[in-house]
Amino acid sequence: MKTKIVLLFFIILAFLTSYTGCGRQKQTITAAGSTAFQPFAEKLADQFMSINPDKGVIIQGGGSSVGIQSALSGAADIGMADLVDLPPEAKSLTATVVARDGIAMIVNLKNKVDNLTFGQIREIYNGKIKNWKTIGGNDHSITVVSREAGSGTRSSFEAIVKNITLTKEAIIQDSNGTVRETVINDPNAIGYLSHGLVNDKIKQVSVDGVHCTTDEIMKGKYKLVRPIFLLTKGAPKGLAKNFIEYILSKDGQETIESSGLIPAK
Repeated sequence: MKTKIVLLFFIILAFLTSYTGCGRQKQTITAAGSTAFQPFAEKLADQFMSINPDKGVIIQGGGSSVGIQSALSGAADIGMADLVDLPPEAKSLTATVVARDGIAMIVNLKNKVDNLTFGQIREIYNGKIKNWKTIGGNDHSITVVSREAGSGTRSSFEAIVKNITLTKEAIIQDSNGTVRETVINDPNAIGYLSHGLVNDKIKQVSVDGVHCTTDEIMKGKYKLVRPIFLLTKGAPKGLAKNFIEYILSKDGQETIESSGLIPAK
C-alpha cells in the first residue's frame, strides 16, 4: 500500500512539473522607434534569440519620436532613437549609445552630379535650387525627397545641415526604404538615408568632397553623422539590460560594423 502511495506521489509530481513547464511563457521585451535602426535591431535580436531561445525580442518601427514616447509611457521596454540631440522630454530616460550612423546623400544612378556642398544641399531642400543644371547636372527640375516630421533621420539631417525650411514641393516618405525606392525610380530625385542602407541601385554623392564611408566617419571628416540611442525608463534591467549588453558586446558590435554602421566602441 505504501509503495502505491509513493508511486502515485511521483506520478502527480511528474505531471505537475510537466504542466508547469508547458505553461511557462517565454520572457519577451519590445523595442520600438527608429526606422533607420530597425533592420539592424532585427538582425541583432535574431542573433540574441538564437543564443537565448527562451527569450523574445520584438522590434517595431514608428520613428524616433515614437521610440521616445514609447519608452516614456512604458509601451516599449526600449525606445530606439537616431538623433543628434535628444529632445527635453527624453532627458528623464537613460540613454545608451550603441552605434553611430552616417546620413548619405543619394541620387539616381543616371545623375552625373558627384559632389554637393552643405550650402547646395541646404538650398535644394529649401527649394531655392530647383534645377540640376544649376549645380552641374542635366537641365531638369530636382525632385526633393525627405522624411516625415518626427523622423530621427530628418531631425538629424536638418540639425547638421542647418537653416532648412523644407520646400512644400518635397515628397515625404515614411522610411529609409521608401526614400531609397523613390530615388531608384526617379532619375531627377535626391534623398538622404542611413549609409548602412545604401546599395548598388542608387548613387551616393560626396558632401564637401568627402564620401560617407565608415573610414571617413571614424576619422571625423564626414559630418552628416548621428548617434543611435537605446532609451529605457531608469537604468536598463532584466531582459532589456541583457539585450543592450549583447549589442555592446564584441559580437554585437561586429554585427553593427559588418552591417554598415559605426560601432559605439
